[in-house]
Amino acid sequence: MIQATLHQLKVFEATARHGSFTRAAEELFITQPTVSSQIKQLTKTIGLPLFEQIGKRLYLTEAGQELLKTCQEIFERLDNFEMKVADLKGTKQGQLRLGVITTAKYFIPRILGSFCQQYPGIEVSLKVTNHQQIQRRMLENEDDLYIVSNPPEGLDLCTQPFLDNPLVVVALKNHPLAGQSNISINALEGEPFIMREHGSGTRRAVQNLFEKHKVSVHVRLELGSNEAIKQAIAGGLGISVLSQHTLISEGIDSELTVLDVEHFPIQRRWYVAYLGGKQLSVITKAFLEYLLEESTKFSVPSIHKLAKV
Repeated sequence: MIQATLHQLKVFEATARHGSFTRAAEELFITQPTVSSQIKQLTKTIGLPLFEQIGKRLYLTEAGQELLKTCQEIFERLDNFEMKVADLKGTKQGQLRLGVITTAKYFIPRILGSFCQQYPGIEVSLKVTNHQQIQRRMLENEDDLYIVSNPPEGLDLCTQPFLDNPLVVVALKNHPLAGQSNISINALEGEPFIMREHGSGTRRAVQNLFEKHKVSVHVRLELGSNEAIKQAIAGGLGISVLSQHTLISEGIDSELTVLDVEHFPIQRRWYVAYLGGKQLSVITKAFLEYLLEESTKFSVPSIHKLAKV
């Protein structure tokens, strides 16, 4: 059996993650020579080089890559054990790591906030990003749970829908189509349009619908932020399709309105997902159950209130 200490494995994991002795030392609050010494001892114990240096950057060797996977598994099992012990003692504590796509930021923090009030002993890491980065994080097993609107294909995932995510057409209140009922989707032909970035689930859903009905819009802008899109609409740059959840912060005095266009809202769902085969911690299971229960009480903002002109 390889005689490596837990401290050596922690130093190695931090160095591998950062690709730098210096940054690993800063994270662990130790000196750089100490990091170098621990890595040398571990390398001697393993009997194979763990890193190779090209320029100023460290890269993992094949042995280093295998050791990193092992370290991650060990630390995850230890974290789960610590949470299990806390649960047996009648408390819930530990860390919860969530990866969510950008639109989910309009409701997940509220659900998370009430959960944390019930379990003040937990630490939460919330990463808000786009679909492409979420998929990368899934591949690297960086989080416990993921909140997505379109679970990526080709990955071994356990998914469960938990909340409606309708997509609506949003425009300025003084738009020529505002206030009209049962607008034909063909009326959007040639309209200046603000589109989400490539890789966005919303963009794919909109493009699929437009292609199905042979509607061609003029894409004036591509933006990666829902808030930026709302500001662009308010600035008169065009119309867009947004998740109805992005309208939570809007009220009856908003400059925006929802157009009553046929085939809208596009009906979609929010999904909670985790990697197949992943051993969920006590905290993760508790939040998953809480999310599924609380989402039944959650409602999206009223279209009709926002649509008044």
